[in-house]
Parts: sequence; structure tokens; C-alpha cells
Amino acid sequence: MTTQTGQMPAPVGGFSPPQINSLEDTGLSPLWLQDLILKVLYFRGYLTGFKIAEEISLPLAGVTDQLLTILKQEKFIEVKSSQGGLGDGAYTYGITSAGVLRAREAMERSQYAGPAPVPFEVYNEAIRRQKSGRLAVTSRSMRQILSQLVISESTFQRLGPALNSGSSIFMYGPPGNGKTSIARAFGNLVLSQSMYIPYALYLDGQVIKVYDAVSHSLSPDTDSTNGGGLRTITRRDPRWVKIRRPFIVVGGELTLEGLDLVFDDTTKFYEAPFQVKANGGILLIDDFGRQQVRPRDLLNRWIVPLENRVDYLRLHTGRKVEIPFDVLIVFSTNLPPKDLVDEAFLRRLRHKIEIVDPSFEEYREIFKRVSKDRNIEYNDQGLAYLLQEWYIKRNRKLRASHPRDLCDQIIDIASYLAVPPVMSREMIDHAGKAYFVDI
Repeated sequence: MTTQTGQMPAPVGGFSPPQINSLEDTGLSPLWLQDLILKVLYFRGYLTGFKIAEEISLPLAGVTDQLLTILKQEKFIEVKSSQGGLGDGAYTYGITSAGVLRAREAMERSQYAGPAPVPFEVYNEAIRRQKSGRLAVTSRSMRQILSQLVISESTFQRLGPALNSGSSIFMYGPPGNGKTSIARAFGNLVLSQSMYIPYALYLDGQVIKVYDAVSHSLSPDTDSTNGGGLRTITRRDPRWVKIRRPFIVVGGELTLEGLDLVFDDTTKFYEAPFQVKANGGILLIDDFGRQQVRPRDLLNRWIVPLENRVDYLRLHTGRKVEIPFDVLIVFSTNLPPKDLVDEAFLRRLRHKIEIVDPSFEEYREIFKRVSKDRNIEYNDQGLAYLLQEWYIKRNRKLRASHPRDLCDQIIDIASYLAVPPVMSREMIDHAGKAYFVDI
């Protein structure tokens, strides 16, 4: 793959999709690609050659134009009009009655009609090559990542090595102390890095959708300029999309079935499971233990991937296939570990980190930051009253989320009373009564 200046474009994480110059470069059968074009025309109606190439994410010259020529010769499509330009790209094509019959036959096998997929083995190699593209964090960069959070020094020093492991983290502790916030801060780090994934995969005649606009964020894929000011053009395989390394969150909706290939009986193609969509990034299993499936069953599903860094997926035909497992899995739970996992599984989890209640000083620092952010005038006397009356006297635990919630209560109450939001005793008592519930 070259540029107008003759330079090779810089790969992302050790991998850059190679340029496609011929049908053979796609790794797909020409007959299968012809069916894909017919299905696109069946669903979309009349399209120009340029638009067809865009729809199937393949170059027009040398690839899509050859497919269109064959389909015209076999009378499955016909030219309806020209947009005034020359060549196959400017012609508007329509599907013929013979093409409709063939398209319907193809749709009985699969209704997939989108970007051409990438061969499964090509995807596997790309994930392996992009594994080296992760950035390692240092104590200094971790302080930047977690600068918005107040965390004890002992906990902080354990989080960096856990993130660098790229393997697994088990975070546990009482609710409201920032486990999810820490995981999302990790997510912000991976989102600052880019990688390539295909729109879809091709395996044994089956299509597996990988790119998900909800789960994946596009990364800028702009042209660059060289030292002489000339703009370079990267002609990469358009079946790949450049994304920010994924950060995917699943909670109570997670099931064992959701961790395998999901085959749609109507559309007859697969949706990639969560861990495949998260390849190269982070998968946060939030509120672990609240899922409909037993925690031990869910954990057993992860034993092989966590140990061997490969996963096994099953097609509806019964065939099992191996796929790289380049995912940092973060389990986050409010439940006691002894109620969820046994010693054998804990041994397989690389890092176990308890996120404890904040100290009084940490609570004070959180309150100062939140009140400043909410434009509430902070004072130590008000905080001392809050701690004495609503925590110490009632034997209530400190939680890192309480300052945010109490400040929001103060703002709501002040707005209703048409007075400034302040940390007065009266306002704190109003907020405490509205927020705290003795259980």
C-alpha cells in the first residue's frame, strides 16, 4: 500500500489493512460477492456503480466493476441510466427478473446485504498484530487518568499494574465508592488509542457482524501531509473501519448465550458476542452477580479465555472455531467475593482490588471538589456538622458517592426555597432527610 508521495502509511498498532487491487485480494468467492451485490440492489433499488462499491465496501476499479460486468453479461442486472460520466461507476443499475430470482435464492441462505466481510483467519491475524499497539501506563499517566477521582494511595498503586496486565481485574467493595468510575477512567484511556476492525467476518459461508455503531466509536481517519506539504492518500481495504479501542459495558442483561455467536433465524447471519466486539479493548461486567445466570456458571465460561487468551465460538452447524481473546475483563461487584467465586477461580483472575470506603480526609476532598463544581460555597463547619449528625451518631458508613448526591439535594432544595445553595445546618438536615434511608 503506497501513497501519492510513495510513502507507506503508518500502521495502527502494528497493522494496517492492505490495499485491494483484485477480486483475489478479497479472499472471497466471486459468486458470493455477486450475490451480495444482487441483495443490495434487491433491497435498495437503483444504484450507481459508485454507490454499489460504497455499499459493499470494495474498490470500484478492478473489483466491483468486474463483478458488475459479469452480472450484466449474465443478465442479472441492467443499466438503467447514466449520470453523465464515463465507466461503470457513473451508470445506474437495476436488478432484472432473473436477478430477483437469484437474489431470493441467496437470501434463503443469508439476508446479509452490507459491507463485504473479511475472512475469519485474516481478522484473527489482525487482532494478534494489534495487540502490541496498546499503551502501557506509568504512575504519572495514571494520576492523569484518575485525576478526577479521590482514591487512597494504596489502591491507586494497585490499579496501574492491573491496567497494564491487559488480562483481568476483579474490583469489589461497597456500592458507591467508584468502581464503575474507575473502570470508565480506564475506558477513557483505551478510547484515546485506535485500531482497525472489519465490518463483518466470513466463515464457512456465514457472515458475522462485528462493527456496532453503539459499541464502537469511530476514530478520525483523516489524510496526513508529509514534510513538503503534499497530502498523502491511504488506499486501505475499505472493509475495515478505524475505531477507538473499545470500552464495552454489560450488566444484568448478560447471559451465557450472549457470550457466543448469536444466529438470527430470520436474517440468517450472526452477531458477534460482547467479548469479540471488545477485542483490543476493555469489557466491563458491571454489577457482577446480578445477572440472571449463576455467577459460577458465568465465571466458568471465562476460564479458558483468561488462561489461554483464546476463545472458542460455536456456529449453529456445531462447528467450534478459535478466536483471539485480547480483552481486559473488569468484573465489578458490590457483593462479597465469597458469595460469588471460589478460590480456584480467584486464582485465575490476575488482579483483585478492593475499593474501600473513603477516609474522613478523602471524603472531605471529594466534598470540596463536588461543591466547587456545583457552585456551592464550601465550609469545614458545615461538613463537620454533616459528619457528626448524619454519619457518626447514626453509625453510617462513608461512601464516595454521597458528596455528589447530597450536593444535588442541596441544589434542589435551595432552588425550591429560592435561596442560595449553602452548607448551612438547616440545608444539610433537609438534604440528609431527603437522601438517607435507614435499612
